Amino acid sequence: MSGYSWEQFDFVLLGLVAALVIFGVVVIYSAIAGNVVLAGLVKRQIIYAIIGFAVLIITALIDYHYWASFSKYLYIATFGLLAILGVVGKAVYGSARWIDIGAFFIQPSEIAKIVTILVLADFFSKHRHQIHQLRWVAMSFLLTLGLVGWILIQPDLSTSITILVIWFGMLWATGLTWKHLALFGVIGAIAPFVAWPFLADYQKARVINFLFPNPNARHGAIYNVQQALISLGSGGLFGEGYRHGTQVQLRFLKVRHTDFIFSVIGEEFGFVGAVTVLILLLLVIWRILRIARTAHDTTGALIAYGVAVMLFFHMAVNVAMNINLIPVTGLPLPFITYGGSALLSSLLGIGLVESVAMRRKPFIF
Repeated sequence: MSGYSWEQFDFVLLGLVAALVIFGVVVIYSAIAGNVVLAGLVKRQIIYAIIGFAVLIITALIDYHYWASFSKYLYIATFGLLAILGVVGKAVYGSARWIDIGAFFIQPSEIAKIVTILVLADFFSKHRHQIHQLRWVAMSFLLTLGLVGWILIQPDLSTSITILVIWFGMLWATGLTWKHLALFGVIGAIAPFVAWPFLADYQKARVINFLFPNPNARHGAIYNVQQALISLGSGGLFGEGYRHGTQVQLRFLKVRHTDFIFSVIGEEFGFVGAVTVLILLLLVIWRILRIARTAHDTTGALIAYGVAVMLFFHMAVNVAMNINLIPVTGLPLPFITYGGSALLSSLLGIGLVESVAMRRKPFIF
């Protein structure tokens, strides 16, 4: 293991993340609204958080160069997990995303996000001088597609898009040319029309309900969005108070501990509380970008950039979904939404960033 310095460890970043995780547990406790079926979720989230912070520290202590050098083996292992998911995976809402290991479920697609960051950081750092050549860009895309393809089969469109966004963000940070940017712009404009016939029925329904909502719906995605908007609106400036949100406590708001937890925050803590949470998340991302800027080398910088892109995209999409700017997706609000795999993945990402921080050059203010 190469040398590291605890003086370079970003304790501010760790503190921000810890505050968000603790707040997430508090909000999840309110979101279950006394539902005895969901009562165990708070305890489970706390267990995941404890394990996640242990993983964070261990990951930070290991030189990120080792993580990058082993990325090919992690890629193969993740590829295998995703491949067998269709056989042993637990299906929920029409898709098989979880592997049941007894006490817990593992979601390999969450692991795939971190593995993608490591693989691409290693690839781009080795070929950063050739990245202006289209064939190297295409190779990085095919590398990413190796995992995305299996995730699409589940089907899990939102995670697939997340990984593609991570790829594009890291490619941009490496030095994407304007010629290639124009090409991707054209492909991006055509892709939705090409992909439409291959979407699952529930995915098509979400898009159709978003474009042509039924104001009288009493169930489904559009009903959930309507209740989310009511929750956010009823919160006002300072909120109705913790565990006093009527939409939440009377259970009008569905999937409130996962997809729509931002609406829970908006109703109980108001506009001020919701904005405060977003500011904390943006501060986390800023600290990560700060570490990327002072990283010892390209590999470290790209790892940090990849984690920043992942967290920002999750945050932006989750909030946009809650305020009805985009169709409903399953992407979490980082560190807050209930979900063990998502929380562990995010904390593992922070651990990688801290590994970069502990081996970076001193920051100059």
